[in-house]
Amino acid sequence: MRRFSLGFVAGVALLQQQAQLPDGQTILSVLLLVAAALAVLWSLRPILLRRPAAAVLLRFSTAPWQLAGASLLLAAGAALLGFCWAALLAQSALHSALHPLDEGRTLRLVGLVESLPSQSQQGVRFNFRVEQVLAGALHPVPQHLALGWYSNPGKHERTPTLIQPGQRWRLSLRLQRPHGNANPSGFDYEVWLLEQGIRATGYVFNGGDNVLLTPFVSCFACVIEAARANLRARIETVLAGRRYAGVIVALVLGDQRGISQADWQVYTRSGISHLISISGLHITMVAGLFALLVQNLWRHSFFTRAQLPLLLPAQKVAALAGTVAAVAYVLLAGFGVPAQRTLYMLCVLAVALWSKRMASISHVLACALLVVVVLDPWAVLWPGFWLSFAAVAVLVYAGGAHAHAHQHGERWLMAGALLTAAGRAQYAVTLGLVPLSMLLFAQVSLVSPLANAIAIPLISLVVTPLALLGSVLPGAFAAGPLLAAHALVAWLAQTLAWCAALPWAVWSAPTPSFALFCWAMWGTLWLLAPRGWPVRWLGLAGWLPLLAAEPTHPPAGALRVTAFDVGQGMALLIETAQHRLLYDTGPAYGPDANAGARVLLPYLRARGIGRLDMLVLSHSDMDHSGGARAVLDALPVTLLQSSLPAGHPLRRAAKRHLPCIAGQHWEWDGVQFEFLHPAVDSYADPSLKPNARGCTLKVTARAGSMLLAADIEAAQERSLAQQYGSQLRADVLLAPHHGSKTSSTVEFLQVVAPRHAVFQLGYRNRYHHPHALVWARYAGRTIACWRTDQNGAITLDFGQQLHISGYRQQQTRYWYGR
Repeated sequence: MRRFSLGFVAGVALLQQQAQLPDGQTILSVLLLVAAALAVLWSLRPILLRRPAAAVLLRFSTAPWQLAGASLLLAAGAALLGFCWAALLAQSALHSALHPLDEGRTLRLVGLVESLPSQSQQGVRFNFRVEQVLAGALHPVPQHLALGWYSNPGKHERTPTLIQPGQRWRLSLRLQRPHGNANPSGFDYEVWLLEQGIRATGYVFNGGDNVLLTPFVSCFACVIEAARANLRARIETVLAGRRYAGVIVALVLGDQRGISQADWQVYTRSGISHLISISGLHITMVAGLFALLVQNLWRHSFFTRAQLPLLLPAQKVAALAGTVAAVAYVLLAGFGVPAQRTLYMLCVLAVALWSKRMASISHVLACALLVVVVLDPWAVLWPGFWLSFAAVAVLVYAGGAHAHAHQHGERWLMAGALLTAAGRAQYAVTLGLVPLSMLLFAQVSLVSPLANAIAIPLISLVVTPLALLGSVLPGAFAAGPLLAAHALVAWLAQTLAWCAALPWAVWSAPTPSFALFCWAMWGTLWLLAPRGWPVRWLGLAGWLPLLAAEPTHPPAGALRVTAFDVGQGMALLIETAQHRLLYDTGPAYGPDANAGARVLLPYLRARGIGRLDMLVLSHSDMDHSGGARAVLDALPVTLLQSSLPAGHPLRRAAKRHLPCIAGQHWEWDGVQFEFLHPAVDSYADPSLKPNARGCTLKVTARAGSMLLAADIEAAQERSLAQQYGSQLRADVLLAPHHGSKTSSTVEFLQVVAPRHAVFQLGYRNRYHHPHALVWARYAGRTIACWRTDQNGAITLDFGQQLHISGYRQQQTRYWYGR
């Protein structure tokens, strides 16, 4: 089972790295052949392992190396089976995507609200299951949609505040195909939608005919989601206005959307983010409590004379009760991967107990692993999957290595044994997950052991039971437990904030290569090996290349520019041999979400970049400066240069600020930098719009030059062309104002004469950038155009010669553009 499960997971993981899927007929044919071969191999297994004489007659040998070959063959067959199974599910999921001709059309649909709604200042987001298409669609519409219903204060249109699961609505919608930002080390929204079965996203058209048809439709999913909504409403009512109400909701329902980005940063730096949800530990605790309660009641026949244990052993009834409680809790939790893993393990244990075939913990873990990837082959793409199973695997390995029991003695000795075992478990998990944490997050929390030693017992044994109790108690009885749980979380948050603020709280390094990760894992296994293993501390040597790695950088005289896919906005990282400059920081997506936190910081962390020599904010528009505060708060920035007005909050947040002024120039590592705009006297002109003062920067390296023109418009382009003439020429032009019709004039393009142009755009943005005339203007001059909405993040390497690549083309996956 263990070899089969690992092989199956490897095959599934391989499929998720493919640019294209095999056709359906090939998948089915290979699937049938592999299944038949595995069935034959499995039927011969007893002969090979237990009947040597028969094996000889069949010309098989039970020599160790041949048994190893049989095991390898079994794993290879399982890998092929996993590959085909994942491909089959992927083909089915991709088949129902929205047709391109239906993008942007106004459609009238009838359907059900099928998820827990997410409220924000802009409106509400929810999942919608289509039941009937009334009008507007040229092709079949996907059954599952992710929708937003936003308010429009300018037109006095408000979003309904009573969107609830199970409601049937008739809505006017405008949809688009699944699309997300595509950046190195970024979150892949498109495959996340695919995993959820959502094949179109969109918004409710406020000018349409939107009517609530049925207040509640009874279906299994609707009942579950309605129960979750009621529990969340009860918690939020009791804890209204309290900062950590979102944490209590997360512990009860697994809904983490109410936790602020600042709080998540504290939990991540302190290494306890795995506890701020419904974790496996919480599910095991709930299942254990219910099992213990039912077992005691059953043993006492519910305090009657029925003698129930004679009919069915109490242990079996307890296992069944614990499993039912776990299923109910996991359904309320939203069915996340850690919850699934724990549920499947409990189910396997319950089946083993009922069938009187107790399995080893490694077999139980392998069964749970197999079930998760069979039901959800995209789970292998998420860090939670690997961390969840790796943590249990480390405990199994280290537990077998270090297990020793105090079977008798005084109670204080037994308590000491429990504390020792808990300490060893924490030690094993902390060390065992270091390589995986570096691979997935490019950092590891050094204060995690201390923070978890406090948080695990407090959250799991006190806060979570109180939160659960308060969420189900009637009326006024709910307030006490919920307020007590919130007070404990608030106290814990203060302790964690102190831990996270320590300068050495987190160790960061560039994301390692897979080979380096494997070397570090080998060192970790050596370190956690059984007592008596020679010089176990030498395992730490496997970590040295992992933790001491330095960020890559271009050679002297060369230049690397990364134009990020941040949606409708600008953000570029400019790198020389020893310096890094960030030009704009992308948009703010909402009150607590921005491109700085979602796109730029994950990329910088994965690269091991811990500081910036300069941050340039071209102007104050939120699509250029929306992520700046997140960057300034997270990284030391030597200098901020901008055209921001005096007194702007971002200027106050910077350690040092200078205005962008034409004529400023400097050299970094053989690369020339010069601001060409704005002029110094423009700051005294209040009539100028922020766009007119956009910081325009020219960067010149050995292999070419790039002009970054912010959102300047025709008047500024004309002034630059007249002032600089041929000095304005550049090999690459960052298209001014995202390709707006107010920019990229014929005269400007003639003077700059770029060979390439980069457009930073949002997919199907509401401004319709780039304008059709502007796009035709670039095409007419045979300028190679690169678009972040089509190419993803764009990397420009000015080395011996200019080389440009798009992330979607370099890291092609079968779900892109489908």
